[in-house]
Order: sequence, then structure tokens, then C-alpha cells
Amino acid sequence: MPYDVLIVGGGPSGLAAALTLGRATKGVLLCDAGPRRNASATRIHNVVTRDGTPPDAFRRIAREQLAAYPRVEIRDTDVRSISGERGSFVAVLGDEVPVEARRVLLCTGMIDEMLPIDGFRERWGHAIYQCPFCHGWEVKGQRWGYLVSPGSASHFRAFALQLHGWTRDVVVFTDGRVDLSAEDREHLAAAGIQVHTSPVTGLRGEAPRLSAVELADGTKIACTVVFAHPPQRQVDLVRTLGVALDDQGYVRADPMSRESSISGVYAAGDLTTRMQAVTAASALGVQAAAMINVELTTELVLEGAL
Repeated sequence: MPYDVLIVGGGPSGLAAALTLGRATKGVLLCDAGPRRNASATRIHNVVTRDGTPPDAFRRIAREQLAAYPRVEIRDTDVRSISGERGSFVAVLGDEVPVEARRVLLCTGMIDEMLPIDGFRERWGHAIYQCPFCHGWEVKGQRWGYLVSPGSASHFRAFALQLHGWTRDVVVFTDGRVDLSAEDREHLAAAGIQVHTSPVTGLRGEAPRLSAVELADGTKIACTVVFAHPPQRQVDLVRTLGVALDDQGYVRADPMSRESSISGVYAAGDLTTRMQAVTAASALGVQAAAMINVELTTELVLEGAL
């Protein structure tokens, strides 16, 4: 018998979806190839009842709780291809074994591309962060840098001003690639935020810690934390499936059903939005699972299978 739902990805979104569907008595196969996207993070934050939990512990607890639902199966393997159509998808797993599923839910997250700056990779997740809600409290009051990239240019001013809520000492680095308007400069100056427009050539200090940002002219600006939003890309499976992406590269999903441009294929979590956090991804996973369950239950009743 085919699975009711194949979930691709075992992060917060996929785990939450599996729990929701398992409690709805649906047959679920969750495939998780790893490694987790936040592999460099030592704690997850801003998660009610789990604030400060190590990511591996979060996943272990989730899997232990899923074991109570006999129709939820977890395999530590990747999904190499998906073919077929709504109601009868065929997925080939890493062991080359094909499985069938009525629906597919993509929870694959995104791949962060490291910026070509000396010292960036080894500090990613340790002194370089994306989200102040996730990591700001632990370093509040220190000198923060914000490295603006072309992809974040449209909202960088609002983000820089937001950082001011955690620390009064914020420095913006445009890396020589983003032009500031007069209004940008006026607002940043009013908040006491310094701006350096020279290209950034390196991050200095005893890695993975950070002590300074080095500019092309040799100037070193003291900073203990840098926030950055490097480019992201979809995993190979999502790209080969051919689901429609928005202008920022995220999967287009219906706001209510979470269905993608391919009928019967749904998407939830980080691969659909820049609003990326454990709780946000989990919520989208629950939403997608609930909508899939409504459709499947109706379908199975009409088929006489329920």
C-alpha cells in the first residue's frame, strides 16, 4: 500500500508535519538525509518550552515522541527523485528503493552559501548570525556589525534599526556593493549607527570568535558579532522537481493549503520564506499537514477506503 504522505526533510517543519499527520492516523514516511541546516548552532532559542535546547536534542525528542504513532515511519535517507502525479507519486530513495505516496510535502530547508570573505565560514553560526531573535539576547549590549549584501539591500535599513533594540552600538558594512540613499544615511545617522562603505576583506580574531572586521584599506573595525544574510539556494531535489519559485528563489506555496505549483506537492518551512526560525517552520509544517489531511480524508472516504 502507498504511504499517504511522503515528507522530505526531518527538521522542525517536517517533524511537526509528521506529528500532525500521525495523530490524524495517516500513513507517513519521513525521509531525513541530514545534516541539519543549523549544524554550526549549539542552541536553539525563542522556542517556547525549548529555549536553549541543543538542536540535536530537539530532533531526538521529536523522533522519540513520533515513535508513539505506528503509522509514522522515519528513514535516514535522501530522496533522489520524485515522479508521478497527485494521488500516485513514486519517489526513489537513497538506497534506490522506490516508494509510493498519495501526497508529497517538501520540508527541505535551504542551503546557505558562504560569503567569499576570509574568516566567514569558520565563524558562521558562532559569531555570524542571521536572526537577532534567535541569538541576540546572549550578545546584547556588545558591538554588532551588519554586513549588507545585494540580496538584503531592500530591507537593510529596517533590519539595522531593529538591531538597535539589542545594542546601541551598531555598525553597518555595505561591502562596497550597496548604494545608500540620502534617506538611508539620515535614518542611520539619527540612530547613531556608523556606516562603512569599503569592501570587507576579512573577519579577524581567534576563530570561531570575532574581534574585528577588516576593510580593503586595512582599517579594522572592532566587532564581536556580525549579522549577515548570505545567498541561499534550494536543494537539488526541489530544483529538479521544477516547482515554481518566487523572485527571491523560494518555493511558491498557496498561503492556506501550502500546495506548490505542482498538484499534490506541498512545501513548508524555510524553503518557502525568509522568515526562517524553528517556530515559524514548525507552524508552517502543521498548517500544511492539516490541509493535506483534510484533502486525503475526503478522498479516502469517497473511495470507500475509510
